[in-house]
Amino acid sequence: MDSLSGRRIETVKRHMALEITHDWDAVIATFEHPRYEMYGSGQVFDGEAAVRGYFAASRTPFPDQGNEIISIAAGGDTVLVEFWLTGTHSGPLRLGEKTIAPTGRAFRVRMAATFEFAPGSDKIICERPYFDQSAVLKAIGLGA
Repeated sequence: MDSLSGRRIETVKRHMALEITHDWDAVIATFEHPRYEMYGSGQVFDGEAAVRGYFAASRTPFPDQGNEIISIAAGGDTVLVEFWLTGTHSGPLRLGEKTIAPTGRAFRVRMAATFEFAPGSDKIICERPYFDQSAVLKAIGLGA
């Protein structure tokens, strides 16, 4: 593995660890330009304000949201990560127009994400998480 690939992998590991501790300033610093593209829902959070809004919205219902890396690899300008997403539903969860009271139930869902980098850079330009949101809802007792 070349040194740029190694630096990119370390950036992603740092980024994911910082998300767990809610150090949003440091998470933002791992980006050249903050951007999340959510596979499945099609939502895009582009720019620092939008990404910080995503962090707030996603951590309100699951303040202990974490991740456990299963596998990580770099190729070209992308780092691919497979991991367990974990958390406990301990805050209000907005689903459309409804707000669901905390269930106190935990989830552990296997998912993947790609992290795109600008050529020659170890700063992220886009994170694309891939997972089945219904799996989280089922795990906390809200899905069929």
